Amino acid sequence: MPRPFRFGVNMVSPAPDDAWRAKCRRAEELGYDVILVPDHLGAPAPFPALVAAAGATTRPQVGTFVLNCAFWNPVLLAREVTTVNALTGGRLELGLGTGYVREEFEQAGVEWGTPGGRVDHLLRTVEELDRQLGSPEQGPRPPLLIGGNGDRMLRIAAEHADIAAFTGARPAPGNAGGLLPLPARGIGERVAAYRKFAAHRAEPAELNLLVQMVIVTQDRGAAVRPWLRHMPDLTEQDLLDSPLLLVGTVEEITAQVLAVRERYGVSYLTVLEPHFEALGPVIEAVRAHEGRERAAQV
Repeated sequence: MPRPFRFGVNMVSPAPDDAWRAKCRRAEELGYDVILVPDHLGAPAPFPALVAAAGATTRPQVGTFVLNCAFWNPVLLAREVTTVNALTGGRLELGLGTGYVREEFEQAGVEWGTPGGRVDHLLRTVEELDRQLGSPEQGPRPPLLIGGNGDRMLRIAAEHADIAAFTGARPAPGNAGGLLPLPARGIGERVAAYRKFAAHRAEPAELNLLVQMVIVTQDRGAAVRPWLRHMPDLTEQDLLDSPLLLVGTVEEITAQVLAVRERYGVSYLTVLEPHFEALGPVIEAVRAHEGRERAAQV
């Protein structure tokens, strides 16, 4: 039996208290399993937003997707993690990354450095969290998600992460912080590399992808054509085949989601906030499919 699906929504837009709680409750109603917050300037501050999200809901996990480790002192981060996990009733899922928007480093007065230096700091953060959160008094460490694409990041995820998150995108030219989806073959290569690095694991990690777009439409081609001007090396079919662009009728998107798990072993999909309503009917359809799978096993 394949690993059950989980669906997360990355809440990227700040909102007043009532509106924030309302959209978190709406995510729960739609069947999302995890309410997430990124770590970008201009987005909500992750930890207070997650405490509020947990207070407004009863079922979903809450998590960071993902913390920019360069913004955090590892020892002080451990204190934040311990407190938030306690205040959310143990519902925290901790996502870590290296940060990729140079302008945010400059605004925050944090040294941009080198890619290798940023990965070094992430690894030190993971090791310090293991030390700080490994005592009996602290209880178990929250599930750890590590997001990235490069070989070294995938090796670190293979060694340390409960959840390996594949970026599945590259920076968009001329759009600071923007991302363009990788084609299916690129994602498949990165998943294969991770599996090689993680072959020694006794317990496989959960695999995650960040979906860039969800559009319910009768005309799949028309929905993806605007992306082609940014990606001259790809065809319309390349975009339609990408697991990061969920486009079509509810039935077609449901088939796409099921195919992602079948092809890549990815069972945890995260969607950006602007698309979380669109994915709701698909989540319902996927749950119905899983119910039929379970019934067939009896």
